[in-house]
Amino acid sequence: MGEPKGLLELDGRTFLSRTVSALVEGGCDPVFVVVAVDEKELAAEAARAGAVVVENLAPGEGPITSLRLVLTLLDSTVAGLAYLPVDHPMVRPETVSTLLQTARTKNALLTIPMIGDKRGHPALFSASLFSELSDLSLEGGARTVVHRHLEKATQLQVEDPGILVDVDTPEAYRALSNTLGSNSEGAR
Repeated sequence: MGEPKGLLELDGRTFLSRTVSALVEGGCDPVFVVVAVDEKELAAEAARAGAVVVENLAPGEGPITSLRLVLTLLDSTVAGLAYLPVDHPMVRPETVSTLLQTARTKNALLTIPMIGDKRGHPALFSASLFSELSDLSLEGGARTVVHRHLEKATQLQVEDPGILVDVDTPEAYRALSNTLGSNSEGAR
């Protein structure tokens, strides 16, 4: 992308600010943002957004290392964890709230937002999955844990296209920016 995804902006707000806001306003507390040690600007933006900043000394192994770091910081009273990658900046706080409420009400092992047959983010993992996510021999990261438990997962239909908006390329970023620029309804 040429710069950290978390610092990309849509309608004057960074991806990081948008994702942290969706989680906080949706009812997650605390919200952790994991950054590499040298990502000082990203860490400052995470702190401004109200997140707890955690530095990852070995980010090269992928997102699962960041998730594992956060798991080491949680106490035994935590019932679950919502995982929202920073490249999903369009998730609505109401969606997070609905997912949390559903996970609590159903005592769900895994809760995944859906639009039709497409799974999106954030995924909510119950504490009973923390040991699997922490397993150093786990290949494929959190996605592997999701696929292992898909039959038992609570797959919740939502009316939030933001759960599927994954900005991984400059082209996707430009397309989303253009869509927001021409459609003020799309911005939060």
